[in-house]
Amino acid sequence: MVRLIDVHKTYDNGTKALRGLTLRVDDGEFVFLVGPSGSGKSTVTKMLTAEIRPSAGRVVVNNYNINGIRSAEVPYLRRTLGVVFQDFRLIDKKSVYENVAFAMRAVGASPRTIKKRVPYMLDLVGLLHKARRCPDELAGGEQQRVAIARALVNNPSLIIADEPTGNLDPSRSLEIMMLLERINALGTTVLVVTHEKELVNRFSKRVVALDGGMIISDRMGGYYQNETVRL
Repeated sequence: MVRLIDVHKTYDNGTKALRGLTLRVDDGEFVFLVGPSGSGKSTVTKMLTAEIRPSAGRVVVNNYNINGIRSAEVPYLRRTLGVVFQDFRLIDKKSVYENVAFAMRAVGASPRTIKKRVPYMLDLVGLLHKARRCPDELAGGEQQRVAIARALVNNPSLIIADEPTGNLDPSRSLEIMMLLERINALGTTVLVVTHEKELVNRFSKRVVALDGGMIISDRMGGYYQNETVRL
């Protein structure tokens, strides 16, 4: 559950990144957040993970109030989130299995739970047969699937995928998006931040478009149809 209510964000250098943004994402939704560079997408992402706080307005993520969240609460908020990045961020010297297990150890999961959960997640993303490989033995799309398994392994209620296909070719990008769609069908809320218009157009999902720190379009299916927006 995500709520941004009349949110403004002005950075110390005077840049106004968000200008009265109001957004609601309900449990179980799949939402694309799109827009050109500088539109405010990254600021929204950082706010949802409590990396930054709003200058004005209210932000609530999975029942945590970002405006007044204490430092000690931030790790607990982040345990309700799974974040997937463009650059994978895998540990090169650890196997696929160990990369995913590491995320569970970080939150204190028992060895028995890890042994049961990690193979399930690798099977979900189609990489159980490569559990003992290292990241540099995998193709880019496979590395991103490992990153998705790692993001999912602690059973978050919300996945935030920040330009998850930015380093992939079109066929691998489609594969990753179809995997995220499947994960959403299993009940996890998915928010995909991207600027890839053609990829978004392949899916009939809710698309929220930003420009200049404001929402200029919010609708189901399609991308930009009538609006003239720089991209």
